[in-house]
Amino acid sequence: MSLAPIRHWVFDMDGTLTIAVHDFAAIRRELEIPAEDDILHHLAALPAEVAAAKHAWLMEHERELAVNAQAAPGAIELVRELHGRGHQLGILTRNAHSLALLTLEAIGLGDCFATVDILGRDEAPPKPHPGGLLHLAEQWQVAPSEMVMVGDYRFDLDSGRAAGTHTVLVNVPENLWPELADWYAEDCLALLQLSRG
Repeated sequence: MSLAPIRHWVFDMDGTLTIAVHDFAAIRRELEIPAEDDILHHLAALPAEVAAAKHAWLMEHERELAVNAQAAPGAIELVRELHGRGHQLGILTRNAHSLALLTLEAIGLGDCFATVDILGRDEAPPKPHPGGLLHLAEQWQVAPSEMVMVGDYRFDLDSGRAAGTHTVLVNVPENLWPELADWYAEDCLALLQLSRG
């Protein structure tokens, strides 16, 4: 199947539209989270006061990363091409909604996504849960099979598979999860040509 007919695109943010800069090991050390634990799930299990303080630190740390974000190679061209062709574009990120907005402004794509189509960790269950993609499918009134989830990590692909969307893996040196990605980086780089075809 070609990606050309797909008109509903959901992008992960960090490491997909931007150059990955998060040092998750350092974040875990700072927040005293075991190395094997998922950061968001760990924080969700803490007592409210402890979680609030750690979330506040995380927000400030991620805010600095957001305002200094740099676009991943090809990301601006791809998103602008899809936006220019009238395709529906969304963001599904494990980051906060407000920081996703800052990141999009920093990389020059703030005008390509409707605010309501940007889902952060407070608007949808964090990936790999499919809830965010299913929410966007309902909001856009399309079947998940008419959408594609584009990301750089297994959580993005797992989320897409669980929701029933197509999946594209980008910005990694090799295909680490071939059973989860319908298309890989080279295919995504060719999307500009496919979408014109």
